[in-house]
Amino acid sequence: MNDQQLLRYSRHILLNEIGIEGQQRLLDARALIIGLGGLGSPAALYLAASGIGQLTLCDHDTVDFSNLQRQIIHRTSSVGQHKVASAQAVLRDINPEVECIALPVRADEAQLRELVAQADVVLDCSDNFATRYAVNRVCLELRKPLVSGAAIQFDGQVSVFDFRRPDASRPEGASGQAESPCYNCLFPEDSQAAELRCATTGVFAPLVGIIGSLQAAEALKLLMGIERGMSGKLLTVNALDMNIMRSTLSKDPACRACGGSLSQSG
Repeated sequence: MNDQQLLRYSRHILLNEIGIEGQQRLLDARALIIGLGGLGSPAALYLAASGIGQLTLCDHDTVDFSNLQRQIIHRTSSVGQHKVASAQAVLRDINPEVECIALPVRADEAQLRELVAQADVVLDCSDNFATRYAVNRVCLELRKPLVSGAAIQFDGQVSVFDFRRPDASRPEGASGQAESPCYNCLFPEDSQAAELRCATTGVFAPLVGIIGSLQAAEALKLLMGIERGMSGKLLTVNALDMNIMRSTLSKDPACRACGGSLSQSG
């Protein structure tokens, strides 16, 4: 770490839980963000400002005027541009040391597998179940930690699935089995859950900032090896009355993704 980096990241380095070693881990780390909308905007801003070595942005969409109410990484002058290009320009201005890769694509599962394989942590900031299930499957398969977020109207949630740890209750060498529950344990793919979209139901602007910032915080802790995180937990936020609740998750033995009952405690 050079003198300029020591100055830039000095407020991290002053923290006993981070220090020079933890900051160096961030400088060496690679993060993948799926979705550069309301959640991906604050997540990307904080990861870049914190000194992630490589940040890959994946989103096929372009900036729409209606996005500007909440997608804070984009500017009025960016309307019509690909969201990843708009975000890349802002992130380079915030921290030119970060290698920022912009991919204006809707990644299918095969492409996701390639991207996730190169990442140390994945942030799912997408806005649809199909992408969330696909990202969950690939992260589970490749044993990559996943930080998932969602927000609609005044309600948001964050969950962390650290698939790096093997399930000690499984036979040694059993493939594909991780200690952590997965997104499919929480919201089974065949549950017929209603999918709400911001475009038709609305979303409170600061809520996505809260959820995306929480995703960034959890991703940073995972990369630095800080154990006091939210692995296997679900945090729900109601921004109307500012009610916050944390629940503990466990694997669903009937889960089609991880084969892992979902228990929750307030």
